[in-house]
Amino acid sequence: MKLRSKDLLGISDLTPEEIRLILDTAVDMKKIVTSGMKKSSYLQGRTVMTLFYENSTRTRVSFELASKYLGAQAVNVAVASSSVAKGETLIDTGRTLDVMGTDILVIRHGNSGAPHHLAKNVKASVINAGDGMHEHPTQALLDLFTMREALGDVKGMKVAILGDVLHSRVARSNILCLAKMGAEPCIYGPSTLMAPGIGLMGANVCGSIEETVSGADVVMSLRVQLERQKKALFPSAAEYARYFGLNPGNVSGAKPGALWMHPGPVNRGVEMPTSLVDGPQSVIDTQVTNGVAIRMAILYLLTGREEH
Repeated sequence: MKLRSKDLLGISDLTPEEIRLILDTAVDMKKIVTSGMKKSSYLQGRTVMTLFYENSTRTRVSFELASKYLGAQAVNVAVASSSVAKGETLIDTGRTLDVMGTDILVIRHGNSGAPHHLAKNVKASVINAGDGMHEHPTQALLDLFTMREALGDVKGMKVAILGDVLHSRVARSNILCLAKMGAEPCIYGPSTLMAPGIGLMGANVCGSIEETVSGADVVMSLRVQLERQKKALFPSAAEYARYFGLNPGNVSGAKPGALWMHPGPVNRGVEMPTSLVDGPQSVIDTQVTNGVAIRMAILYLLTGREEH
């Protein structure tokens, strides 16, 4: 089996069978991540470029480590000090990197659709590492992998997603991914931070935190994305924490042993208190580890499948 496209641009492009293939491949990749010898030769001779127009720690480093663990050459393009600062267009930057022999371009961009536009103009495989408020497919895949690893098949699970839904590409990709795999995504957030028409993507829009988390197998809090807000959409961080942040009281209706998740970085005391972030049901650190395994699986399936 293999992925149909040379690129991974969004969950919307993947079939349930392709999603399962990525998750199954990540099981073996995680064995490399957690081993004492984090090195393989699956992608020896390949080059992976990370091109991030937005700040990132987890995603960028995760892709770079995934590339190195598979034996590929990983190169990070520092956009701030590249020719982009001289006015070079995205397509010209992409083509320049393409003709240098790049096999995979991993891009994060503030404009929705930028990875799709780039993929049409380069021979290299393009992976969407987050585009505007559109999608973040690898985050959704690592979240699904974490759920499946801890709880088994996600079909029939209730997954509560709460917070800044309006600006969250993580929420969109997770809703699409969970719905495709037979889970029930339930969402809630401030009315000013709810995306219009989000229910049409397959999510159940709820009226309170308590309703959203009631009977949930997984409770996922979203980061408040202040950097994307052009106007004040809630009074203050303290007010947000009081009325919309998670706490042991308002999540008590979740199933016993429910998972606490967050895409990171967490604004402690705003979206979630430390007691949940560092609590026994939290799998936030596991999500980070699984992110490397998922990205290894994607790099392997896009680039290394012909030889292996």
